[in-house]
Amino acid sequence: MNLRAGQGFDVHPFSDDPARALVLGGVRVAGRGLAGHSDGDVVCHAVTDAILGAAGLGDIGSMFPDSEPAWANADSLALLGTARARLSAWKVLNVDCTVIAEAPFLAPYKAQMQRRLEGVLGAPVSVKAKRGEGLGALGRQEGIACLAVVLLEEDQST
Repeated sequence: MNLRAGQGFDVHPFSDDPARALVLGGVRVAGRGLAGHSDGDVVCHAVTDAILGAAGLGDIGSMFPDSEPAWANADSLALLGTARARLSAWKVLNVDCTVIAEAPFLAPYKAQMQRRLEGVLGAPVSVKAKRGEGLGALGRQEGIACLAVVLLEEDQST
């Protein structure tokens, strides 16, 4: 059995655009949206980096560069699906994410985020939420970050 682990990280500041939606794990969440070239979904971005890194396929910036107009305001859950499709030789076994946000309160959204991510990845996903406890930029509510870890298994059926 050939296993590979990958880690991902992403952080975005809050947007100054009051019309910008907050999207985390493919779910619209009540709160101020995040700045970014795509929809700014730090959860999907961290998971995408984790799976690409584990498979040795680079990172989200290489696959979906922010210099490319085609990715402007892109749905990050769809980008994750595209990255997942490129893992032809790998099966996702599980994903574990930690979202770091002073606000908004994410407990009501975690199960829905997990379901959305599981639907794209075909594997169990755990989403946890932690606060910055008032420390640093995240604690001052300047943005949101996410850490993700993934375990892949070589797909013996290919």
